Amino acid sequence: MTQRLNDLPLSDLVGRLATADPVPGGGSASALAGAMGAALVEMVVALTAGRPAAQGHESTLEAIRTRAGALRADLLRLADEDADAYAAVVAARRLPKGTDAERVERQARITATVRAATRAPLDVVRASAEAFALAESLAPIGNRHAVSDVGVAGLLTAAAIRGAAMNVEINLPSLPEDDDLRGEARRAIEAVLADLDGRERALASAVGERIG
Repeated sequence: MTQRLNDLPLSDLVGRLATADPVPGGGSASALAGAMGAALVEMVVALTAGRPAAQGHESTLEAIRTRAGALRADLLRLADEDADAYAAVVAARRLPKGTDAERVERQARITATVRAATRAPLDVVRASAEAFALAESLAPIGNRHAVSDVGVAGLLTAAAIRGAAMNVEINLPSLPEDDDLRGEARRAIEAVLADLDGRERALASAVGERIG
């Protein structure tokens, strides 16, 4: 892309998602959701530090804040990376295929670009899973008056996990059968999704108890 998603005003970014252009798409949107979730984790830590709720948890809160900030930066980068990767897939599929040599070159380009377009959302899954875990850790110790924001962070990062996972899965059939990324991606997604429903319920319950 000629313009980075991170450089766009929010209204322009949302408007880009609403067009017929497939780039940016669901992978980038998932990364942005994860980044917002990580940012909310940082916010709640900032609203907790220096208050009575922080007593005895200072080192844990600082570790959460530092990691959430790194994940936010990673997910913002991945939003652009995912868009670039899928744009490359689109370009590869438009290559000429009139001769045997062109067909071989086109298929090689498609395989390479699909790998990148699979790897980017897989990285979003992993980063968002880390951000979700931070929300879990923060729920019982964060500022009680901001605990709903921890809940929103959990919702956003869980949505990012699921959305990015779907973007991985839709690309896997386009990879060669013997590509190691097929197995790696499936194992990673299965591990993250296996208990996500239960963890979401537990997080919602923990947040709800502190709201009430």
